Amino acid sequence: MKQLARIVSEEHGDVVVARIEGEIDMSNAPALGNRIRELLTNRSEALIVDLAGTTYLDSSGIALLFGLGDELQRRQQVMHVVIPETSQLLRALQITGFDRAVPTHATLQEALDRSR
Repeated sequence: MKQLARIVSEEHGDVVVARIEGEIDMSNAPALGNRIRELLTNRSEALIVDLAGTTYLDSSGIALLFGLGDELQRRQQVMHVVIPETSQLLRALQITGFDRAVPTHATLQEALDRSR
């Protein structure tokens, strides 16, 4: 079976970056969420979910992002999302109000600068 998405992670001090490459849908959203949660520790100050390489996002993917944002807020951590201005996913995140609930940025560097 073909893998729809993969997560490439990196750390910048206490900031964890989870770069999602591929498609997020109901078949893989729970597993992706679990993988992202595994990247975080109690010492993590922020999580950046980088959607620059994400080519498809359905409602289960959007729900995953809202859920992660809520979880981190309860843990007194912050989530930022990278969504380039040219991304086909941007409109869906704007329609759902996600961009008003979680800080979004056009570039990873901008997200890193704001997360510190």
